[in-house]
Amino acid sequence: MKKKLLGIVFGASLVLAACGGGGEESTETSSGGVDPEKIVNNKCTSCHGGNLEGGMGPALDKIGAELNKDQILEVIQNGKGQMPAGLIEGEEAEAVAEWLANKK
Repeated sequence: MKKKLLGIVFGASLVLAACGGGGEESTETSSGGVDPEKIVNNKCTSCHGGNLEGGMGPALDKIGAELNKDQILEVIQNGKGQMPAGLIEGEEAEAVAEWLANKK
C-alpha cells in the first residue's frame, strides 16, 4: 500500500512540475508599455548573440545604420533567410523594430 501511495504522490508531483513555472515572461513594463529589450533578450539572443553581436544569425548591434524601422519590421513579420516569420507579432514587433532601428 505504501509503495502504491508513494508512486501516486511521485507521479502527481511530476505532472505538477511539468505544468507549472514555464509560462511566458511578461514583456510589458510597469507603466503598461512594451519592453523591447526584454523581448529581444527572450526571443532573439539565442541566434543573434547576447549582445546582438551575431551568432547563428547576423549581428544586430548596429542594424539601425543599415535598415530603418519599416525594413526591420518587414524582416520580423515575414522572415528572411533562416529567420522564420512571426517570432514576434503586433505591438511587440513594432516596439522591437523601433528599438533596433535606434541601434547605430
